[in-house]
Amino acid sequence: MDLLFANDKAGTYPASYYAATRADLAPFPAPAGDLRADVCVVGGGFTGLSAALHLAQRGLDVVLLEAHRVGFGASGRNGGQVGTGQRQDQDWLERTLGRDHARQLWDLSLESVEMVRTLIRDHDMPCTFHDGIVHACFSQGEVDHARHYAEKMARDYGYDRITPLDSDALQAILPAPLYKGGDIDRGAGHVHPLNYAVGLARAAAKAGARLHENALVQRIDHGARPVVHTADARVTCDHVILACNGYLGGLDPHVAARVMPINNFVVATEPLGDRAAEVLRENVAVADTRFVVNYWRLSEDNRLLFGGGESYGYRFPDVVKTVRKPMLEVYPHLKDVRIDYAWGGTLAITMNRMPCFARVKPNVLSASGYSGHGVAMATLAGRLLAEAVAGQAERFDVMASVPMHRFPGGPAMRWPMLVLAMTWYSMRDRLGI
Repeated sequence: MDLLFANDKAGTYPASYYAATRADLAPFPAPAGDLRADVCVVGGGFTGLSAALHLAQRGLDVVLLEAHRVGFGASGRNGGQVGTGQRQDQDWLERTLGRDHARQLWDLSLESVEMVRTLIRDHDMPCTFHDGIVHACFSQGEVDHARHYAEKMARDYGYDRITPLDSDALQAILPAPLYKGGDIDRGAGHVHPLNYAVGLARAAAKAGARLHENALVQRIDHGARPVVHTADARVTCDHVILACNGYLGGLDPHVAARVMPINNFVVATEPLGDRAAEVLRENVAVADTRFVVNYWRLSEDNRLLFGGGESYGYRFPDVVKTVRKPMLEVYPHLKDVRIDYAWGGTLAITMNRMPCFARVKPNVLSASGYSGHGVAMATLAGRLLAEAVAGQAERFDVMASVPMHRFPGGPAMRWPMLVLAMTWYSMRDRLGI
């Protein structure tokens, strides 16, 4: 079974709050016949659209192939959080990679967030960047760590936009007694992710990139001039960019061994009106410290958009049941609130939760596996991929030099082994370990 079609209808956006409030975007044509391009980009999410935009701005002839609609996958279904840093914190990066490499990765992360802000502004995209992400902690030990980390970031990195929150300060922003405190990062933010993808697609097309939808890539013939095949077209090019994330399938075994698709789920309540203040008292996004993270924010029309729960197979479970449980653990007073939308999506993780940048052939590049931290980093990945194609690979190599291990078990066993690991960590969450 193909993840591209296991839960979704071909060529359409899945039913979601984001799809229901999507800015207008006329379909792009399916490709046909023999096409020629400097670069063929496979995948029309944040990575692929950003790559297409930045390549076209450099004067390169770009063909982008998307199996469904642009923004169809995780790019159009996620929590919309635009976070600073990498998926691993600076302490981990310093221990694992050294202080210099950790600093480079931090600087790239700040660039990625600023990119999102700037692209929205410069291309008049149909979405708004809202400042602020709260990190909510379950234990006093986690609260103490958050305070020390904020101090470290100000002292060692000159980043003073993270403010520690004790219990009272946290409750003043989000009235949820489950949490003991945390921090707020005013340099981070949140967006309507599908409308951001729409904005990137409009910008890429305006810059001259040729975007094609309903263009499922069946195989790639590698060589000095790769040929990318769909059912009705052949794209001969000089370079290929794989921007498929959790939907890579069998297009490249090197990346597939290191990038695991998993499913995550979101619900949108009915508009809360004045009750929105019972959820959030500032227009910020929130993520907590569970291993299987709960994350939420308010929509433009004051719905609670709450994400939580994971699955590791093809078919999605009952999404309302899956997400309502953690939502009511955080906000038990919302038990009478109606759920108007519920959807799932497939993202991708890596063993160490760092994104997987790879040069899989001399003229084939890939970036994926953002592990739930992809809105900003995938946008930056597109720029770094464009730089590398143009012969300026230094910044791409900073990301690609992070060690990236294969998932154990091979294709047959990696999902069962992941389920066992995730079940263990979910049990630790429930027990508060």
